[in-house]
Amino acid sequence: MDRCNLRCTYCMPEESLNGKGVFLPSHHLLSDGEIELMVRVFTSLGVHKVRLTGGEPLLRPGFVELVDRISSIEGITDLALTTNAVLLPRYAEALKKAGLGRITVSLDSLDEAVFREMAGGRGSVSEVLDGIEAAEQAGFDNVKINTVVQRNINDHTVPDLVEHFRNSGHTIRLIEFMDVGNVNHWDRQLVVPSADLLKNIHDRWPLRPVAKQPLGETARRYAFTDGAGEIGFISSITEPFCGDCSRARITADGTFYSCLFSARGTELRDRIRGGLDAKELTAVIRDLWEKRGDRYSELRNELPRAQPHVEMYRMGG
Repeated sequence: MDRCNLRCTYCMPEESLNGKGVFLPSHHLLSDGEIELMVRVFTSLGVHKVRLTGGEPLLRPGFVELVDRISSIEGITDLALTTNAVLLPRYAEALKKAGLGRITVSLDSLDEAVFREMAGGRGSVSEVLDGIEAAEQAGFDNVKINTVVQRNINDHTVPDLVEHFRNSGHTIRLIEFMDVGNVNHWDRQLVVPSADLLKNIHDRWPLRPVAKQPLGETARRYAFTDGAGEIGFISSITEPFCGDCSRARITADGTFYSCLFSARGTELRDRIRGGLDAKELTAVIRDLWEKRGDRYSELRNELPRAQPHVEMYRMGG
C-alpha cells in the first residue's frame, strides 16, 4: 500500500505531495490474488521470509484476509508487518489469528513535539504506544521498534527511547538517516553514525555484541550486559552491507526492485494480467535476481549527488 496516515519527513513529507493526489489508483495496485501468486513464486525460489510494508499496510482494505492467504502458503516460515501502529488496536488480535508472526513499529521519539515534527503533524506518541500495547495483548511478544535518527532533530531523545524499552521484551533498532527516494531532503550532515550512538548508549548501559548474527541481517545486534534485552543498529550510510543483502522488494503496483536505493525496477503486474503464468514469472524473477549488481550504498561517495531513487513509501523501508 503506497498510502499512509502520517507524513514522516524522511519518507513522505507533506510538501512532496503538492496537493496533486499522487497515490496510485486502486486498479493499479496488485490484487490479493496477484500478491499471493507473487509470494508463491518467490517461495518456489527458496524465499521463506515475507514482510508486508508500505506506506501504511493497515490502510489496505481486506488486509487481514490477505495476511491469512499469505500465511497459508507452504514454505513461509516468517511473515512480518511494518506499521506505524496507529491502527493496531483495531487489527492486532485479528492479525495474530490470521497467522502474522512478527510486527515492527516505527517510532522516532517519545517526545510529543519531536514526534509530531517528524510525522508531519499527524498521529501521536500515545497512539503508537497504544498500538504496541495492543500487539502485546494479542500475543506479539517481541515487537521491533524502528527509529530513524537525525542530528539535531531527534538524536537527543534516543536515550529516553532506549530506557523506555529496556526490560520490555521489545527491541529498538536505530537507523541511520538514508537517502531513499527524492523528496526527504537528505543531507549527510543530518546522519548520526551508528558508532556514535553505540558509544553513547554503551557508556550508560554497557553492551556486548550478540555472538551469532544471521548472514543478511540488516541490523548489527547488541545485548545489554545486565540482561535487559537487545538493541540493533542499521548503518547503511557508514557501514554498507550490500554484499550480504538478500532482499528483494515488490511495490504495491507490482514492480520488482532488487535494492532499496534502485532508480529503476521491472514491471511485473501488467505481464501477469497479460497472461504470464507462475512458471514464466518464476523464470523472469530468477533471471532478474541472478543478474542483480546493486551496490549503491558502497558506491554512494563516488556517484553524482543527484541520483534518482524510487520513493520509500512505494517500496517500503
